[in-house]
Amino acid sequence: MALPGHSAVDKSGSSGDFFPMKIPIEDTYADILSKARRGLGLEPSAVATQAGISPQLASGIFGGDFAADGVRSISVVLGLHPDRVVDIATNAYEPAEIETLPGLASFNTVFDDMTVNSYLVWDESTKEAAAFDTGSDCSECLEVIERHGLKLTGIYLTHTHGDHVFDLDRFKSKTGAPAWTPEGEPLDGATPFSPGRIFEIGSLKMETRSTWGHSPSGVTYFVTGLSRPVAMVGDAVFAGSMGGGGVSYEAALRTNREEILTLPEDTVLCPGHGPLTTVGEQKRHNPFFAEH
Repeated sequence: MALPGHSAVDKSGSSGDFFPMKIPIEDTYADILSKARRGLGLEPSAVATQAGISPQLASGIFGGDFAADGVRSISVVLGLHPDRVVDIATNAYEPAEIETLPGLASFNTVFDDMTVNSYLVWDESTKEAAAFDTGSDCSECLEVIERHGLKLTGIYLTHTHGDHVFDLDRFKSKTGAPAWTPEGEPLDGATPFSPGRIFEIGSLKMETRSTWGHSPSGVTYFVTGLSRPVAMVGDAVFAGSMGGGGVSYEAALRTNREEILTLPEDTVLCPGHGPLTTVGEQKRHNPFFAEH
């Protein structure tokens, strides 16, 4: 049985029929400001001083009390694009809908008080498939594999935070597929590999890129061979935000710029949380990457 909040499934059986129900963006403007503040190691009072606003106003803004001028001032101090932060706060930014892409399926499952995404890609000619992360429940992914007669050749982990690997043992048991994890994030039952390695899924080519910073060895999987390029970015980048620098904020920003935002603009970004987006859209709207 699907958990509450699972994505809706179109049972029509066409090869590109599985995209989730509309998912809201992952982060509020206050989340974005707080991630940047923590990443820079600044206390709210220090941000207030640099922004030229009162500590009370800054505290309220970080707590979710929107005040446009104060948000803009704080954004500048934190190196964020002020207009883009305000656009998110006022719902002026809404990710464009991604058209159904044959050979790509997306799943959204509940984990504690949030939801998490996982994905499946496949070669429609050979029926070879690859899964990316597991979410909290791989049941719907297993259904799609069976419905399309796919052969799962590997389960690839973007990183090993619990919400992304929760159902790995069952997924492996049900499919017999090997699991792969980026080196630096060892996990029982998964084989480590070094970023830069190339994998193949039938005629599809998958390049692995180091996008660490949110986690010790996070990896982005860049897949070509579908009707447009696709990147499984895990928690490196979200629509309108990013996963934050759990290990290194500087590295998270840098590797996102170097390894994700340099991909073709029509590349579909498949994040660990929130809706699908594209490289071009994030260049234009993501507050963390104003220089793009």
